Amino acid sequence: MNDAFGLVLVLVLVTYVLTSLLANRGWDAVLLTVATSATSVVALASAHAGVRLVRAALFLSVVTVALAVISAASNDHVWLEFASLVQITLLAVAMASVLTRIVTSTEIGSRTILGALSVYTVLGILFTFLYGAIDRMQSGPFFEGVANPNGSDFLFFSYTTLTTTGYGDLVPGGQPGRMIAGLEMMIGQIFLVTLVAGLVSLWRPGEGLKRRRERRESRKEAADPPAA
Repeated sequence: MNDAFGLVLVLVLVTYVLTSLLANRGWDAVLLTVATSATSVVALASAHAGVRLVRAALFLSVVTVALAVISAASNDHVWLEFASLVQITLLAVAMASVLTRIVTSTEIGSRTILGALSVYTVLGILFTFLYGAIDRMQSGPFFEGVANPNGSDFLFFSYTTLTTTGYGDLVPGGQPGRMIAGLEMMIGQIFLVTLVAGLVSLWRPGEGLKRRRERRESRKEAADPPAA
């Protein structure tokens, strides 16, 4: 794939919508696993990651989907927890590859900006997983006044934190939730200000098309030299 970051962004948004609407259990979790797997593999391929890494990601994705199916069929959540951990790791590695591809790119175009937006959007999903893990590990509730938050609560909180919207309806009850939320705010703002805004300022729409036209004209002149 030739920097298909537009497709990556579409898959990221599909994953976001499914995570918002579906519970991460049963057969819903299988669908979420498939969506996350597709996002990770396509992102790695688009970022021109090594063939071995793409193949390894594809293999692990198939394994995690199989584990999600086993979990749904047996109602054993241990398999799903392991599959989710592998999937979120793959997604993080894939986005790191996309980010590397972006910052080392010699030409800034619409695809580069779409790649940066994909990474930014995935940050909210990664922090969602982290908040859910903290909620399961700590003794008290993660949010003040919310005894049993669900996955969509963590996702909503993560994106309102990432964008520093802060509606105030969901607030971490203590540490380390507050510390992680503050870290997400800083990362979200730094990412937008330094990378996305910088790429947009360097983007010259039509510049790439102009250079390709000039190269075609140069090749045509070289192939058809003027008559003596």
